[in-house]
Amino acid sequence: MKKYIVSLGLSLIFSKASFSQKKEIKSAEKAMQKGNYTEAIDALKEAQALNVLDLNDRWKIRYYNQLGFAYRGADEGVGQSQENLVKSGEYFKEALKIDEKNEDAKNGLFTVRNAILDAAIEDQKNQNFKTAAAKLFDSYQLDRNDTIHLYYAAGNAVNGQDYDTALKYYKQLIQMGYDGSSVQYFAKNKENGEIESFGEDKDFRDLSVKSGQYTEPEDKVTESKRGEIAKNISLIYIQTDQADKAIESIDLAKKENPGDVALLQAEADLYYQLGDFDTYTKLMSDIVKLDPENPVLYFNLGVTAEQLGDNESAKSYYEQALELDPKMVNAYLTLASLILQQEQPLIDEMNSLGMSAADNKRYKELEAQRKKYYEEALPYLEEASKIDETNLGVLRTMMNIYYQTGEDDKAEEYKKKIDKLTK
Repeated sequence: MKKYIVSLGLSLIFSKASFSQKKEIKSAEKAMQKGNYTEAIDALKEAQALNVLDLNDRWKIRYYNQLGFAYRGADEGVGQSQENLVKSGEYFKEALKIDEKNEDAKNGLFTVRNAILDAAIEDQKNQNFKTAAAKLFDSYQLDRNDTIHLYYAAGNAVNGQDYDTALKYYKQLIQMGYDGSSVQYFAKNKENGEIESFGEDKDFRDLSVKSGQYTEPEDKVTESKRGEIAKNISLIYIQTDQADKAIESIDLAKKENPGDVALLQAEADLYYQLGDFDTYTKLMSDIVKLDPENPVLYFNLGVTAEQLGDNESAKSYYEQALELDPKMVNAYLTLASLILQQEQPLIDEMNSLGMSAADNKRYKELEAQRKKYYEEALPYLEEASKIDETNLGVLRTMMNIYYQTGEDDKAEEYKKKIDKLTK
């Protein structure tokens, strides 16, 4: 009989505790409805002190979710401290461990990570790269399936010159076999005829096509980021005076991914950074054989040839790039620059001449040669301006050339374009 009485007493104690735990959770919910998030957190701490985790799964999920909402605060976490957002996300994750389909927890975690991402983007804009990297890493920690956030965290760490952190993140990506390539979905807008991107949202693209507003669906696979990661690791080693480790890291990546053009490009870039232009040129030539239709490779070869003082080869490479991609603005600009840089020695000589008949004759010869350079460069600049009508550098260069050649009407035309863009 006594045993029965004791058992009943314990049952009553547990019942009272259970009632108190649930009461505190409900109090927290009411406090949040009034915007009193601190009061809600206090109530939930009280529930924890009363061993809230002894309750059944349904109440445990409710407890974790309310903690998530309380630490997230108002406006779905916008403007909330990073510390509280991370706590919020962790509590939503605890709820999902019990029930991975719980909608409140899923939506809560989604909004928290969005708030963290928005804060990181704002830091990037303000060039606070270290804090942006930390926030992106926190977002990755809250959902380790979203490896792109770890990749962006590493990039921000590089920009913030926090090379140790960047290296740690990049090595994590390599260890997990991160590739970074993805499928992007496109379709043509029937109304304006333009090809539009739907990002990685295949379902929305397909629905848009079914609606009849879009046609010609197309899927494109983005390039692997392995090469870029290997390149960035090697650049970090170069930046920290560890050239041997830079070469070693590229060699290791190549062994794991033989024939990967992006990695070969990264290796070439490494030797470029080291100032070994002969090796760079050789490697780039090998890459061109593997990917002969890639205009960027020819453009890069042109840049190296120009730096080595081989302007003829540089011009040939830039022209080959344009044959493959007639809309490559940089190729037009570098060709124009290659021609116009020959003008400076002429100007220097013209300024050094006196007033004698011989000097006047020489001045006219130099002026005629200068005009030929302008005439040779203009077609490239005109093509560049057609592709990029807002490039002020191009417009100003063309305006100055037309003034120099006495074509004032054309010069004024470009001046008006410049004035319109700078208002």
